[in-house]
Amino acid sequence: MSASKKFQEEPSPNLYYDRTFNMEASKIVPGEYYVTRRDMLLVTVLGSCVAACIRDKTNGIGGMNHFMLPTSTHEKAGWISASARYGAYAMEVMINQILKQGAKRENLEAKLFGGGAVIKNMNAMNVGNDNAKFALDYLRKEHIPIIAKDLLGSYPRKVYFFPSTGKVLVKKLYSLPNDTVIVREQEYRRRLTKANIEGDIELFK
Repeated sequence: MSASKKFQEEPSPNLYYDRTFNMEASKIVPGEYYVTRRDMLLVTVLGSCVAACIRDKTNGIGGMNHFMLPTSTHEKAGWISASARYGAYAMEVMINQILKQGAKRENLEAKLFGGGAVIKNMNAMNVGNDNAKFALDYLRKEHIPIIAKDLLGSYPRKVYFFPSTGKVLVKKLYSLPNDTVIVREQEYRRRLTKANIEGDIELFK
């Protein structure tokens, strides 16, 4: 049985059949995660967002998320605190779902991807760097080994994760046919900025 959920609202899982790999797949978009016990493929395209691929190395139960920290042009401690709590929630909700599916915390391992500087006029704010640093720090504090990572840079990535085996394929998108990835992340970022992040997170304690 699989579980799909957005951090702020319930979506329908983006399931499809991947003809390249001849298997069922789920496309993860910004603000979503997907957890599964089955032999299937999880796919996402990342710009400045980060994806954590986490699995139980003994039974193959795992998932992928796709998140960005909310930020503000106002350097206020309260907002920074809310941003960190949102990031922690984005990780915890997926990890908890992996554990509910039958994984054991001591068997978890992680791979991290994304955090590229791809949003124009936002490099000075270190959006991708902040996302990558948060994910690295969070997993280290939770004592979940990071066995592979491909972070930062100036390009988007397409990530293919096979939870049952732990295999990950990363395609670096040095040239894009359109700006869909960037537009999608900019819209996601605007939604986070406008939301009452601190209030939303308090509901999940």
